[in-house]
Amino acid sequence: MPYELRTGKPLRGDGPLTGNRAAGMDKLGEECGIVGIFNFDTSRDVAKSLYYCLYALQHRGQESAGIATTDGHRTHFHKEMGLVHEAFNEEILKGLKGSIGIGHVRYSTTGDSKVTNAQPLAVRYRGGSITLAHNGNLVNAAELRDRLEENGVVFQTTIDSEVIVNLIARFSSEGIVKAIERTMEMVRGAYTLVVMTEDSLIGIRDPYGLRPLCLGKMEDGCVLASESCALDIIGAEFVRDVEPGEIVTIDKAGLRSKRVQPKCRKASCIFEYIYFARPDSVLDGTSVYEARKNAGRILAEEHPVEADLVIAVPDTSVPAAVGYAEASGIPFGEGLIKNRYVGRTFIQPEQELRETAVRLKLNPLRYNVSGKRIVMIDDSIVRGTTSRQIVNSLKMAGAREVHLRISSPPVTHSCYFGIDTPDREQLIGARKTPEQIAEAIGADSLGYLSVDGLVRSVGKPAEQLCLACFTGDYPMDVPKTGNKKVFECRQ
Repeated sequence: MPYELRTGKPLRGDGPLTGNRAAGMDKLGEECGIVGIFNFDTSRDVAKSLYYCLYALQHRGQESAGIATTDGHRTHFHKEMGLVHEAFNEEILKGLKGSIGIGHVRYSTTGDSKVTNAQPLAVRYRGGSITLAHNGNLVNAAELRDRLEENGVVFQTTIDSEVIVNLIARFSSEGIVKAIERTMEMVRGAYTLVVMTEDSLIGIRDPYGLRPLCLGKMEDGCVLASESCALDIIGAEFVRDVEPGEIVTIDKAGLRSKRVQPKCRKASCIFEYIYFARPDSVLDGTSVYEARKNAGRILAEEHPVEADLVIAVPDTSVPAAVGYAEASGIPFGEGLIKNRYVGRTFIQPEQELRETAVRLKLNPLRYNVSGKRIVMIDDSIVRGTTSRQIVNSLKMAGAREVHLRISSPPVTHSCYFGIDTPDREQLIGARKTPEQIAEAIGADSLGYLSVDGLVRSVGKPAEQLCLACFTGDYPMDVPKTGNKKVFECRQ
């Protein structure tokens, strides 16, 4: 649940839902997706390429989409609520002139929202303008905002991204890279940024590397994006990941890099590999698809069961289900059909018909599951409500047994770094044992992947990953009292 930036109070309890929650899916809320393109050929506009990249990153946010471009003299903007194809058309894209540009898709969450909180954000100052798109969340945003307001800064939005862009503008007389360094010294939390000036594109990744950012090259330019799948869609070649604490500057002179010496350990978000990133992306040298498939293999070792069919809760759980099937020798098949035409929002059913929301999204394939012992693979359980409904629907379709296997450990702690998680008391993994959860959702058995197994699946040392949602070991200080704050207002 979102909380007001200054007070930490919940914005609302009920109301319109969007994204996964609108479709009845009990998943963690998405993050955001960012992209930036610099064309060395100033006659070539980047708007369409940005549009396609945002399409590839649509899974990271479905609330709003925005693009900003510059022709070296003027900044051109367009941002709207909704999906990428809803926010843009051919005419709009033609009006976004310029060979440098950045784009943003904003994640979906509960609470009211409006276009003023959509990104990219721009600040004008005496030396020009700075335009920014941000993925992540600051844990000291309220404190920094208070300081800026005391010094006369007037904010147009209620999001922490505006704190960042105003800090950069405040220090801009020292040069843009130095201003970013000064800002990085002040902000705490998770962030990847693409920053656009009249003549440059800059990419920044926080010193922990919590959020992903990669660098690609085209024939006439460079691309920065949250995931490598955005490079693929425009035919850009993946070069490398931006390192934690790195500032990458691209201008007519070429590409330069500066590393802000990190005073902390690398802590990449583990949920990128479990759920958020597209399976065809490569993050920090690891194939997301292979990591999920490995998780399924290890899950089969840790929680074997006699069964007739392995199925996945589509789509993110499919690689893990394939891995489980291969390791266990149990055939993999389809058991749940996903309605791919359920929109971002639809009319919510009455409380007594709440399960309709799940059936609109997923429906059992009766012919495949009837009379069989089913292993159902999912990537996570948050509140448990959707898992209960899916298990019940499979048994109503004739499944003899349903054994639920989760390709991650129990989610027991809230995230403060840009993932919209419920407060801890709403996390079923924090309140119940696996046996109690299995009983509550009607499964014949339940097995979670261990933390060690998850780390093995990714192939990175545990100390280079943020596992806080499973362990409570946060890589930095987080609010100790009161409600979980994401420092973002939706009203």
